Amino acid sequence: MSDNRFKIVFDGALLPGVESTTAKLNLAELFKSDVEAIEKLFTGRPVALKRDLSRPDAETYLTALKNAGVDARIEPEQPVAFSLAETHETDSGSFSRPAASPYAPPRSAVGDDLPEYATLKVFTIHGRIGRLRYLAWTLVLTLALLVAGGIISTVSFAVATASPTAGTILGVLLGLALFVALVWVSVQIGVQRLHDLGWSGWLYFLNLVPLVNSVFPILLLVLPGNAGANQYGAPPPRNSTAVKVLATLWLAFIPVMLAIVVTLGMNGYLNQLEANMDSSYESSSITSDEDADQAATVEEDEAQSADEAGEPVDSPEQ
Repeated sequence: MSDNRFKIVFDGALLPGVESTTAKLNLAELFKSDVEAIEKLFTGRPVALKRDLSRPDAETYLTALKNAGVDARIEPEQPVAFSLAETHETDSGSFSRPAASPYAPPRSAVGDDLPEYATLKVFTIHGRIGRLRYLAWTLVLTLALLVAGGIISTVSFAVATASPTAGTILGVLLGLALFVALVWVSVQIGVQRLHDLGWSGWLYFLNLVPLVNSVFPILLLVLPGNAGANQYGAPPPRNSTAVKVLATLWLAFIPVMLAIVVTLGMNGYLNQLEANMDSSYESSSITSDEDADQAATVEEDEAQSADEAGEPVDSPEQ
C-alpha cells in the first residue's frame, strides 16, 4: 500500500459543546444506520470509519463527520483495533451524502455516553414522557386548576362585596391568566407525549380539528412510546410509584366524571321535557277555556236573537 493513502479514525471523542445524543443521531443518519450500531463506536477504542482514502477524499469525509459533531482525525494507513465493519454488517464505509448537518446545534457535554434515560422537565416542550406520566401530570394540572380557580373565586367575591365592578374586573383578569397558564402547560405536556411516540409536536394542533379532537387524545393515552432513543432524545425514566398511583386515580376519575356529565345531561333533558309538557298542558287548558268562553258567547247571542225574533211588532194601523 502506498504512503499517500489515509484512513478516518474515531475513538469516541466529540467536538466541544456537542451532546452525545445529538452526535449519535447525526451519525446514524449519516451512515443510514440505527442508534444501537452507532453506540458500539463509542467504546473509547479507535475505529476506522473509512480506509484507503486519498488526502482530498479523507478531508471530505472528515468535514462531514465534524459537521455531525464528531471529533475524528486523519491518519496514515495502519492497523487499528477494529473497524466499523465489525459493528455494522452493511457497507457503512461510504457516506450517502457528505453534506453538512446545520440542524445539529452544539449543546453540552463532550464525549459523554448516551444516557439510559432522559432528565424530566415539566415546563418545556423538549423531552419525552410516557402514557402513565402523561396521565399523572394531567391529574396534577387538573387539581392545581381547581385549587387556583377556588382561590380566584374567593378573592373575587371578597372584593365584590366592597366594589362589584372591581370584583368583576379582578375575576375576569385572574381567570384569563389562569386559562392561559392552563393552555400553555397542557401544550407542553402534550408535546412531550408526542415526542415519546416519535411524532412532531405540531400535531398537537389536531386537538383544534372537529371530530379529530375526539379521537386524538385517546391515541395519546393508548399508543406506547418508542422503547429506545429517537430524534427527540433518550427515553423517559421508569415510572415511579407516585406516577402509577396518580395515573390509576386519573383513570378511575375519568369514568366518574363521565357518569356525572351523563347524569346531569339526563336530568336537564328530563327537566326540559317536563317543562315542555307543563307548557303544553297550560296551553291546551287556556285554549279549552277560550273555546268554552266563545261557545258561551255564541249561545248568548243566539238566545238574544231568538228573543228579539219572538217579540210582537205593533201594527201601524192600531
